[in-house]
Amino acid sequence: MKTIHDLIEEVRSNPRIDRAGMILCHNGIVRGFSRGGKEVSKLKVKADRKALEKLIDETKKKPGIVDLKVHINEGVLGVGDDVMLVVVAGDIRENTFPVLIEVVDTIKRSILEKEDIDAIA
Repeated sequence: MKTIHDLIEEVRSNPRIDRAGMILCHNGIVRGFSRGGKEVSKLKVKADRKALEKLIDETKKKPGIVDLKVHINEGVLGVGDDVMLVVVAGDIRENTFPVLIEVVDTIKRSILEKEDIDAIA
């Protein structure tokens, strides 16, 4: 299983890293409660890998973006487990912060299928 540190090191090894002024990270984990407040013990996660690759390829072409790495853990995950890791290197914050937000939002909206598994009382 990859860690956020692994992805940072992969980005740092990009031959174009000299063009980057920052590396931003997102580490999404399984929460113990759904957005509606229902207790959750596990989360079942599935990703559309083809759509993810397309998103990564398109995002790397955006102005100022040097590299982008994404790792999604699929299967049944427990509370506190990593779900999604995103690392983006870019030139300046005006280019890089919006890309991180856009990638995370797009993955959550269009690429991930998630199913909460309720905690047994």
